[in-house]
Amino acid sequence: MTSTASSTDTRQEQSSLEQRQTWQQRLRRFGYRAPGPGDDVRDRLVPPYTGPSGRLWATLGVPPPFARRITRWSAWGGPLLVTLLAGVLRFWNLGSPKAVIFDETYYAKDAWALIHRGFEVNWEKNANSLILNSGGDVPIPTDAAYVVHPPVGKYMIGLGELMFGFDPFGWRFMTALLGTLSVLMLCRIGRRLFRSTFLGCLAGALMAVDGLHFVMSRTALLDGVLMFFVLAAFGALVVDRDRARAKLAAALPVDADGRARPDAWTAENTRIGFRPWRLAAGLMLGLAIGTKWNALYIMAAFCVMAVLWDVGARRVAGARRPRTAVLKRDLGWAFLSTVPVAVVTYLASWIGWILSPSDGTGGYYRDWAVRDGRDSAWSWLFPDWWRSLWHYENQVYEFHVGLSSPHTYESNPWSWIVAGRPVSYFYESPAPGADGCPVDAGEKCAQEVLAIGTPMLWWVGCFALLYVLWRWFFRRDWRAGAIACGIVAGYAPWFFYQERTIFFFYAIVFLPFLCLAVAMLLGALVGPPRSGDTRRVAGATAAGVLTLLIAWNFIYFWPIHTGTPIPIDDWRARMWLDTWV
Repeated sequence: MTSTASSTDTRQEQSSLEQRQTWQQRLRRFGYRAPGPGDDVRDRLVPPYTGPSGRLWATLGVPPPFARRITRWSAWGGPLLVTLLAGVLRFWNLGSPKAVIFDETYYAKDAWALIHRGFEVNWEKNANSLILNSGGDVPIPTDAAYVVHPPVGKYMIGLGELMFGFDPFGWRFMTALLGTLSVLMLCRIGRRLFRSTFLGCLAGALMAVDGLHFVMSRTALLDGVLMFFVLAAFGALVVDRDRARAKLAAALPVDADGRARPDAWTAENTRIGFRPWRLAAGLMLGLAIGTKWNALYIMAAFCVMAVLWDVGARRVAGARRPRTAVLKRDLGWAFLSTVPVAVVTYLASWIGWILSPSDGTGGYYRDWAVRDGRDSAWSWLFPDWWRSLWHYENQVYEFHVGLSSPHTYESNPWSWIVAGRPVSYFYESPAPGADGCPVDAGEKCAQEVLAIGTPMLWWVGCFALLYVLWRWFFRRDWRAGAIACGIVAGYAPWFFYQERTIFFFYAIVFLPFLCLAVAMLLGALVGPPRSGDTRRVAGATAAGVLTLLIAWNFIYFWPIHTGTPIPIDDWRARMWLDTWV
């Protein structure tokens, strides 16, 4: 069905088109390419996937039928191979060091208490040594503890303990599993973003060899769990974007040549219908907020991004007033499928605390409503558990915004993007011939687990971030905008809390997007398929050298990621910056 327009509407549309062409002309100097009048709108709404050129297969001597089969299977085969590499690296000797390192002293024990009691408890000061020496066979205290993070991440850690025991391997198992699966997700998300299996696998491979991701995957902390759920939410929204645009494309009228054309009535009135991937995104965002509260900023950014995607889709389909169309057709359901789902998921994550007794033997503050909040003005409206939980959350918020106690390894967010101040999770100095230290070391060895990103990756990432910002602003590349949104949402909020005690490993939440940015930059170095052979060879060589340098850098820092004892001089050689010590 096509729309009819009055002469006034026609003049307004022509005026709008002239303004749009002028705007496009201004950006043309920066490489922006406007779509041609004969383009099929379906290819703009849902671009096809690219594959290796026929020249590559001919050069390798691969027959065309076999080449097509390889291309088809590589969509999952490539990501799975990268994931296998990541999994082997992360699960190898996972129980080492056999110690409670850094904040595992909180989360490993909190997780064990949660899955057995439903709330966190206060442990004895010597609990760590008792747990390690007894193989985890220790009694669980009953006195509730005041904790400042929601329970989802600790439940995830507790699942590993439930399956494999209350020991280092058990409490690190789930973070290693989620870290490995996040590599698979990034490969597939990158493939969908770039419409290239190679670039998707490259993004996943970069994250597989990042030191921060590696260490966080082998440590029972919450931030790796948070990163997993944030990435899953982003991936669900990207899939939803493709599905929604495909429905719009299918509804557009087709001309005599079989090409879809923009149509204002169709673009403004087509209902997308049920969008399960948005519900999945809401669920993942709720789990992310239930892990750490900073996911609230990410949820807000992702929701705005998804609405802007809808506006862009209806504009491409031909809507004259795409914002109004989205307001009428999409915005209400977009809100209902994300924010309320996230809120309900967050509340459900507290079920263990909610069901604990309110007589003083349950979770911390569980009895607040019946003890101190009996005279609350809201007691007639909200149940006791709700008012107790609200009070608890209010106390936690005040704790977070007021946290300023100094720490040796705290860092300012300005230094994160260049990996300026990593965090030492574990350090010992074994003597020569003891605990893996070489007999001929001469002096004591250094055995450290240092949470530091692979420096070459992060330093290249600085340029990649500038590149995606440029590409989004001047070329209007939605992929660059999506990547920049993920980085900014996970990074920028920390600049509001520069006086607070914060650490570099918080940056793990935007690391996947940084890897996507680097993959996009390396893809640009290789050049588009229409480039000449000389340009492609030179670009591929440059991109290959950078990738190999990043991989070598990860291998070089391997000992200080895994706690492998090395001579102190070798350790000093790896301390490239004074701020790393």
